[in-house]
Amino acid sequence: MSLIVLGLSGALNHDPSAALYIDGELVAAAEEERFVRDKHAKNRMPYESAKFCIQQAGIKPSDIDVVAIPFAPISLKDPARWHYAKRYWYAPDRALDALFNGNRRYRRYRNKVIWLLEQLGINPKEVELESVEHHLSHAASAYYCSGFKEKTAIMGIDGKGEYATTFFGYGENGKIHKIKEFYDPDSLGGLYGAITEFLGFEMLDGEYKVMGMAPYGDTSKYDLSRLAKFEKGELKINTEYANVIGLRRYKDGEGKGYYFSPKLIEWLGEKREGDIADEPYIHYAASMQKLFEDLALQMMDYYLGDILKETGKLAFSGGGALNVKLNQKIVARDELKELFVQPASGDAGTAIGAAAYASEMRGVSVEKMEHVYLGPSYTTEEIIAACEKHPEKPKYKKVRNVPKDIAKILAGGDPVAWFQGRMEFGPRALGGRSILGCPSVDGVADRINEQIKFRERWRPFCPSMLSRVAPEMFKVDHPAPYMTFTFEVNEDWKDRVPEVVHEDGTARAQALQPGVNDPYYKLMEEMEKLTGNAVVMNTSLNRRGEAMICSPQDALNMFFGSDLQYLIMENVLVVKEG
Repeated sequence: MSLIVLGLSGALNHDPSAALYIDGELVAAAEEERFVRDKHAKNRMPYESAKFCIQQAGIKPSDIDVVAIPFAPISLKDPARWHYAKRYWYAPDRALDALFNGNRRYRRYRNKVIWLLEQLGINPKEVELESVEHHLSHAASAYYCSGFKEKTAIMGIDGKGEYATTFFGYGENGKIHKIKEFYDPDSLGGLYGAITEFLGFEMLDGEYKVMGMAPYGDTSKYDLSRLAKFEKGELKINTEYANVIGLRRYKDGEGKGYYFSPKLIEWLGEKREGDIADEPYIHYAASMQKLFEDLALQMMDYYLGDILKETGKLAFSGGGALNVKLNQKIVARDELKELFVQPASGDAGTAIGAAAYASEMRGVSVEKMEHVYLGPSYTTEEIIAACEKHPEKPKYKKVRNVPKDIAKILAGGDPVAWFQGRMEFGPRALGGRSILGCPSVDGVADRINEQIKFRERWRPFCPSMLSRVAPEMFKVDHPAPYMTFTFEVNEDWKDRVPEVVHEDGTARAQALQPGVNDPYYKLMEEMEKLTGNAVVMNTSLNRRGEAMICSPQDALNMFFGSDLQYLIMENVLVVKEG
């Protein structure tokens, strides 16, 4: 008998996605935002993404055995709801709700899932519905996908799930053991999100912008340590300032409430507006990043130190695991042998986690995650049809040798939109849907920023390189397939590929193994012949504020809405006139 498990995420009203395991093999996974063209796809259910997974697998909806969701009821015997009520005493309506109606969100979500299954043609009465706690789903997405066989420390840091915000545990012999959880409002991810809002960005979207801004600031200028403490094994956020609800929220002129209080404004000044990374905000970003790193490392040492000394393996997930600077510090630890960060660490990845957990609990082990090319792909015929139908009447031609021809364009100084194979799952473009540039061409990063991405100048661009190049380029040798780590760049390489080195001398890298994405690998080999460096500059194929491109039509719309001159889709090259 085979086992087919569909994982669905979106329990927290953002980043819905779907993932499908057949007999432990992850055959498809995709985020709803890519199909509906709405970044983070807030308040939607993963209908298009689930439909895609079912079609990609070539199965009927009725073939699915289990539907796993990353949200579960939390018992009143559990300390979570009591903790929430006690810490939010100043909002008595919410506090009492947590005690007397604490699983309301779960019930509402479960009803939406049942509705979704009916839309997909899955009979809710004939399928097992498995509810997996949110943080357990994050833990599963990291541990089961890591492929680690030894005892593995597991860490999860994010905003919050049902009530939990932080998870420490370990995996052994295919079982996950919980050591400690922290509960809302004591959330390091939530605190980072609140400061993200104060710095003028959107929570759940702008955290990486804060991280990009931090290297421009000076941590000694402001001490933000009063915002959070970790003492005697407990994390406590100062809810006078952040992670606030109800009347404690700062409200702007239009009445929009934020997760920080007026007291934070009194202390640090007005909320930042606009696109300039200026003082004092760059110093606040630097200090928040430092506080986040310091507390995360203290918690990791306290709860997982012994396990790390024993085997040196750590699996990390939750939105906090996308903090590549923290990951750089973890990798630098002597006791750490290998860190696996789930590439889709945010809530989209919980679809994989819940499904993996459900599969493992039924005795079917899931495979190690070797790549994230899990979305749709398109044939040359489909691409030409999209070109023929497009209102801009694109000029296109077929290319015989894609890597060779595109390498010539890149080395000549022009950026190229690169659309090859299956779309990536997770927030990083990894050579499926990317905009590429040559990292040794002066000014190419600014050009992509101004003409194509329309994004803040101080955000870094990332290098993709052949895995054999990474140990030469960086001071630390550690696998980096998914751009989940930054590394210090060796001096000679800073001059060789200046466009992908950030303000602090680091780069967030994708080191591509042979056999994983052949067209991209061959492109870098061709770049090496032309420039001496098997490295390309890589950013996601989208414009600012948009979801990453999914289909050829999306790619053409984006291409004609920017100053890009070249778009390669499989072997079809679209060139603007002139």
